[in-house]
Formats: sequence, C-alpha cells, structure tokens
Amino acid sequence: MELTHVDAKGSYTVVERVQRAMASTRQRMASIAAADVSAPVHWNTTQYIAEYLVGTPPQRAEALIDTGSDLIWTQCSTCLQGSCVKQGLPFYNASMSNTFHPVPCNDTLCLANQQHTCAKDGSCSFGAFYGAGDATGSIGTEVFTFENGSATLTFGCVDKLFITPGSLDGASGLIGLGRGPLSLVSQTGATKFSYCHTPYLRSNTTAGPSSHLFVGDSASLSSGSPVMSMTFVEGPKDYPFYYVPLVGITVGQTRLPIPPTVFALKPSGDGGVLIDSGSPTTALVDGAYGPLTEELGRQLNGSLVPPPAGSGMGLCVPLAQEKTVPSMVLHFSGGADMVLPPENYWAPLDSSTSCMVMDNSSGMSIIGNFQLQNIHLLYDLAKDELSFQTADCSSL
Repeated sequence: MELTHVDAKGSYTVVERVQRAMASTRQRMASIAAADVSAPVHWNTTQYIAEYLVGTPPQRAEALIDTGSDLIWTQCSTCLQGSCVKQGLPFYNASMSNTFHPVPCNDTLCLANQQHTCAKDGSCSFGAFYGAGDATGSIGTEVFTFENGSATLTFGCVDKLFITPGSLDGASGLIGLGRGPLSLVSQTGATKFSYCHTPYLRSNTTAGPSSHLFVGDSASLSSGSPVMSMTFVEGPKDYPFYYVPLVGITVGQTRLPIPPTVFALKPSGDGGVLIDSGSPTTALVDGAYGPLTEELGRQLNGSLVPPPAGSGMGLCVPLAQEKTVPSMVLHFSGGADMVLPPENYWAPLDSSTSCMVMDNSSGMSIIGNFQLQNIHLLYDLAKDELSFQTADCSSL
C-alpha cells in the first residue's frame, strides 16, 4: 500500500508540523497510560494514511495505519448526522456493494472483539474504546483492494464515532497492524510486513515520493545496507503491541548511564518500549530522557538557546549550528544498533532555531515515526523478530 503523510494535504509550515507531531505524541502517551488493561487498544492520532478501495463496485477509502491496534474499520453511510467525524471522502455505503455481508454474532471474529453484542437480527455489533474516544457499529466482511492485491476482510462499519477533534486527520478509518486476530496481518495470514517512511519534513510544495507498506511475500529488506535484527519482547496476553528490547543509548561517543531496567517490561504490564507506527515522535521515560538531555547539553555546551516561545520544545540550538548535533544510537539486546543521524531527532522550528524532536514520558517508552525516517523495518512474525536497515524509502 502507498502511504501519504497526514500533513501532506495541509498547508502546514515546518514549525506547525513539528508542533503537531509533538502534541500528538503527548496525547497518545496520555491515552496509553490511562487505558484499562481489559481493553488494550490505544489508538490516537497516527501519521501515515493508506489509500485503498472497498466493495463491489469499489468505493474509495483512506485509513491511518497503526501497529498499536488490530481492528480494521471505516466510517459508514449509516452514521447519523453529528455522530461521526468529517472525512475527505464520502462515507462507505454497504448497501451499494454486492460483496458486503454482515457477520453473525457467533462468528469467531465477532467474538474476537472485546466489546461485542448481538443485534436483533443476529448480526454482530461492536464497540472499540480508544484513548481518543469511542467507535461503535456493526461487523461485516467486504472486499478490500489495495495498490497490489485484494482480500476479503472482516471489518467494523462504524455508525457512531466520538473522538478527539483532528484524530482522524480527514481519513475514513483505521487499519490495525497489531498482533490481534482482527488485524490486517492476521486476517490475510501474512507472517511478515514492512514499511519505510520517507523524510517527514519534505517540502509542502510538491507531493513528493510516497512511503509504502508491504504485507506478505512483498515484505523484505534489500541486499544494500547492513541488516540488524532483534527478538520482540513478549508482552501481556491480548495486547496488540510490538515491544522491543531497548537496553541503552549512545550520544556521539558517550554511552548514557541508563540501567537496562529503565526500559524493562514489568510483569504487571507497565513499562517496556513499543515501536509504534501510531506515534509521530519518540518519547522516553524520565530515567532515559534525563541522562539524554543532560549529555546533549554537555556536548552542545554553549550552543544551546531558549526554545521559541510557545513551542513546548526542550533542547534547541541556532539553526546554523544544527550540524554540531551528534548522532544517536539506540542499542537493542543481541547487538542490534539503530543509528539515528541528527535529522532523525532534530528539526528546524523556525528560520533561526533547531530543536530536539523527542519528549519525556511516564510509564513506558515509545519509538515513533520521526526517528525512523529512511529506516526500512521488517516485522517477521514467524520468527517473532524485528529487522531493519537504513534505506532510501522513496526508492522502494
């Protein structure tokens, strides 16, 4: 699937893009921290939109992709006035499709929804509860046609959606890529998927190259740059998340004094590190964020300047001195090292100031999209392994 950044259709400045990304990540972190363990689906504003077709004859739709949830859903024409949110395309109309079929309430994939009920006609109704709000509707099957290939999928036809304004960014719905049985990956029987995000702050004046999501046999890394691999950390049962074994961080030539326990996933389900396509930027727990900012402050010495007023940013340098920012390395167990060049965690905020695009959090750490620019990620579910390599994502 071809992916378009959510801000590509807006006339946002670089400053506004960075501020939107940081604000969205903070909102997502708050959503995850506040979520109930019994409903581990924590979608909020995501960053990349996939375009596809639904039904026969086909109807256009757009969805945010999210590795932090599993349900596929789209807003439907059964939405009552004021009960759904504005989107860029017409709502999907099941009555206009020859291939839509309601799912009975005793179906396995109906029962896979944590909040499901039987409608009067015996069909399946569902509720999905996210940090950003609630979605309810009916469960059905339909033909989904992507850039390359099609599949009959079980999905949620939403008729009521109450979420934080702006959370959908004009998209029609959501495509979950998480570990649950309702995700696109699980339903297609794929054992692997990959994605590669083109640079976040490319010019608004042109459409620019798109990012891509590959599911199934098309998901693979190239023979170009070296490939690093790690085994996923086993998370709590029924959680859709992909936890990764982050054990340390190096800035420049200095390994930060962070005990590995700072990143550990606790038996209670607290803590840990997620790799999350639904988070615009990376957020680190205080035990890592503190040493990081302290060491960066030491290395950048007298270059630091106050952040632009109202930006909500932390560390900043004059734009002319952005090249003095050191690279960062994320160390994972097993020897996998992810090198982040300055442009993957630092960005211009205005015509004179560049700031670090990372934040602190409480509870758990998240590795987000900004830090993963031009890094091709391969999720191999058969091996329970994440592999990655630096890449020119625009050429894939």
